[in-house]
Amino acid sequence: VGNLLNNACKFTDNGGRIELVVSVEESGEQEDSSLLTTHHFPLATIRVRDNGIGIDADQLPRVFEMFMQVDTSLERSVSGLGIGLTLVKSLVEMHGGRVEVHSDGAGLGTEFAVRLPIVSDEWRVASGEKGDSSSLATRHSPLATSPRRILVVDDNRDSASTLAMLLKLTGNETLTAYDGVEALQAAEKFQPDIILLDIGLPKLNGYEVCRRIREQPWGENIVLVALTGWGQEEDRQKSKDAGFNAHMVKPVDLAALTKLLVSLTAEPAVSRG
Repeated sequence: VGNLLNNACKFTDNGGRIELVVSVEESGEQEDSSLLTTHHFPLATIRVRDNGIGIDADQLPRVFEMFMQVDTSLERSVSGLGIGLTLVKSLVEMHGGRVEVHSDGAGLGTEFAVRLPIVSDEWRVASGEKGDSSSLATRHSPLATSPRRILVVDDNRDSASTLAMLLKLTGNETLTAYDGVEALQAAEKFQPDIILLDIGLPKLNGYEVCRRIREQPWGENIVLVALTGWGQEEDRQKSKDAGFNAHMVKPVDLAALTKLLVSLTAEPAVSRG
């Protein structure tokens, strides 16, 4: 909610209007088979709407993508990393909810609606659920994977920390590093299952970091994914030659990243004590 309100303030001019509305709604009939519709929970609905700069129709489907920046107005400097809405969506879905965005276009304001199931004790008894509703989030989250040790390396500290936070929320153990030398030291000490490694790093670039890790006995079986803004065929070939398992270009679709990690780590993770 704080993130949505901050965005509304950021993209609404002085004298504009921002509304926060909370209500309880019935789930109703929906076409999907998500947690919300299968059990027909009543929903706590939180709406944040403004009469600010709005969002063009062609950008609406992408606002929840990681690193996506929807503000292209010349009057405003681009601020933020485009990560906050990805985090909002992930947190909401982990609680069995959903978040939607609506705008009639540029200059016509924006509305975000967060819908969360109200899970009562009566429902838990009737359905056989035990404890709190956290187990629901685990089963229905599209981000849920087998827990892994993941090292996230990016010289943009906010970017690295937020991606690590998202991965940690899905049950992984995470660590961050912000330059090539620090990445090597962290990899040797942490010995992760997966390293998400930026290419354009200070001190040592990602290609050299990858090569040095592969030279170590403990680094032979680590899954290394290049996570970078460089996406030309030449860049992909350099990644392959350096020893990366995969190459992903920012902005990264979190669901695609999760799917890739699952495919690259099909075998159970080995405990390193």
